[in-house]
Amino acid sequence: MARKRAPGFEAQREDILAAAARLFAEQGFSATSMNQVAEACGVAKPTLYHYFQDKQELLAQICDSHVHALLALVEEVKAQQLAPDAQLRTLIERFTRSYADAQAQHRVLTSEIKFLADAERERLLDVERLVVGEFATALCLVRPELREAKLHKPLTMLLFGMINWTFTWLRPDGELSHEALAALVSDLFFGGLGAVQLRQAAVIQ
Repeated sequence: MARKRAPGFEAQREDILAAAARLFAEQGFSATSMNQVAEACGVAKPTLYHYFQDKQELLAQICDSHVHALLALVEEVKAQQLAPDAQLRTLIERFTRSYADAQAQHRVLTSEIKFLADAERERLLDVERLVVGEFATALCLVRPELREAKLHKPLTMLLFGMINWTFTWLRPDGELSHEALAALVSDLFFGGLGAVQLRQAAVIQ
C-alpha cells in the first residue's frame, strides 16, 4: 500500500518549485545550488531531497508544469468554441497575461531547458510543439489560405516572438501592464495579419 502524503505536501512542493524557478531565472541553473534552494524555501536540505531527487528533477518539474499549464490554457480556449477571430485573439491575450504570473517559470523554460537530459528535453519540446501547432491551426481558421501558402507556421513563430520574450523588458512596475500589453499584441497582430500578401511566399522560398 502506498504511503499517504502528509497534509501540506503539495503546497510545500509548489513552494519549492516556485523558489527554485526564481533562483534559476535570476542566476541561472548552473550557478544555483540545492543549498540555495533550501535556504530560499526555509527548509533543511534533507527536506528538499524528500521532495526532489536532485537539481535536474527540480528543473524538469518546473519546465513540465509550465509547458503543460500552457497546453491546458489552449484546451480551455478551444472548449469555448469561439469564432475564429475571437479564438485567436483570446489565445494571444490569455498567453500574454499568463506570463505575468509565471515570469520566472517562463524564463527557465526558454533559457534553461538546455540543461536537461536529451530525452527529457525532447519530451517537453514535443509538448511545446503541440502548443505552437494549436496556435498555427487557430491562425489558419482565420485565414485558411495561409496553410497552402506555407505561411501559417512562420507567422505563428513571429507571433510567439512578440510574446515569448516580454520578460526581458516588461517590468511589473512599468507604465505598461501585462493586461494592456495583451490587448496591444492582439491588436497589432490582427492589424498586420490582413496585410500579408501570399505572393511573397514564392519570393521567400
